[in-house]
Amino acid sequence: MKRILVTGGAGFVGSHLCERLLNEGNEVICLDNYFTGKKQKIIHLLDNPYFELIRHDVTQPFYIEVDEIYNLACPASPVHYQYNPIKTIKTSVMGAVNMLGLAKRIKAKILQASTSEVYGDPDVHPQPEEYWGNVNPIGIRSCYDEGKRCAESLFVNYHAQNDVLIKIIRIFNTYGPKMEPDDGRVVSNFIMQALQNQDITIFGDGQQTRSFQYVSDLVEGMIRMMQTDDSFIGPVNIGNPGEFTMLELASEIIDITGSKSKIIHLPLPKDDPTQRQPDITLAKEKLDGWEPKIPLREGLTKTISYFDQLLKDENI
Repeated sequence: MKRILVTGGAGFVGSHLCERLLNEGNEVICLDNYFTGKKQKIIHLLDNPYFELIRHDVTQPFYIEVDEIYNLACPASPVHYQYNPIKTIKTSVMGAVNMLGLAKRIKAKILQASTSEVYGDPDVHPQPEEYWGNVNPIGIRSCYDEGKRCAESLFVNYHAQNDVLIKIIRIFNTYGPKMEPDDGRVVSNFIMQALQNQDITIFGDGQQTRSFQYVSDLVEGMIRMMQTDDSFIGPVNIGNPGEFTMLELASEIIDITGSKSKIIHLPLPKDDPTQRQPDITLAKEKLDGWEPKIPLREGLTKTISYFDQLLKDENI
């Protein structure tokens, strides 16, 4: 049995990861300050004697004895990370410093949940790990993009200078149950609008593309990355290479829900990437053949069912 710390464990991805790690027989400590995470996402785990929940902000030092650390703490949707951009930068940078310092002291292995946003609005398509990115360092999204890029730099330098055992993954668009209905992500936006027969708002002409990964595929990739040989640190793209336009996504959601929603177009936000698709060649090679298993329609159907029940339970 391993003792595993998950920062941001009460968030969308973190809650799924905590549950999976517990199911595999580990002791899990969930750390969250509830800036975007919610206790409801992990409340069903509190009866498990091997699960512990601690309210704490990773921008402050934290001391514990564990074998592994998954560092997920950071607002991840534009609505949340732009709400308090200084807090977002602090969480990425100071959080990384504190968790790396902890890993160094207790000789724990630590995984950084980085993001495809480090590629910015890419000039290379699809994006391989070797691509350095095209990021606006002073743009509206820079608090998240540059915070995550700095965190990656901190990780590789702690590894080089202090022999900290690190793993870095770059997460591409992920969706699934336990997303927040108002988090500003395109999947949750479209689903909530469709279920309520509201106009579906597409920014720009709708031809910009994204790759959508179901959350269980991401969690599988994270765990496999943590299990790789210590000599392999990444970064590794974890995403679904299937590429869809915003119009295709909206049409699929309207079809599944049977919605009467109409599609309307709004101006494109500043620095919004026009294309996003991972090259997962390295993940397939290093993560024991990992690749996404859940097709978009299957994953959307499960996610729509979750939001539909949420609407009924909360009368949203």
